[in-house]
Amino acid sequence: MTIRPDERLLDGPPMLPVRCRACGAPVRARKASWQQTSIQWSAEAVETCLERRASVPGEGPNGGLFPACEALRESIVRAALDGELPVPDDTGDG
Repeated sequence: MTIRPDERLLDGPPMLPVRCRACGAPVRARKASWQQTSIQWSAEAVETCLERRASVPGEGPNGGLFPACEALRESIVRAALDGELPVPDDTGDG
């Protein structure tokens, strides 16, 4: 059986470095659209993120998952608005 390589990140913009404006956590991010964001957390970012360090695990089998960091989300949006993180045109006009 041949395992097919995951080539989803080859379509669209590359992952680019973004730093959280609140704590400086360095991640790699890309916007596939204004609604969809992919983030790769580095070990340094996990240790640096203030919201992640302050989170308390919840109940159940997925309780240990970290849902999101609002400060990082805002930093990524700001990077996109400032043109530092490209957002593909998803209007369908071309």
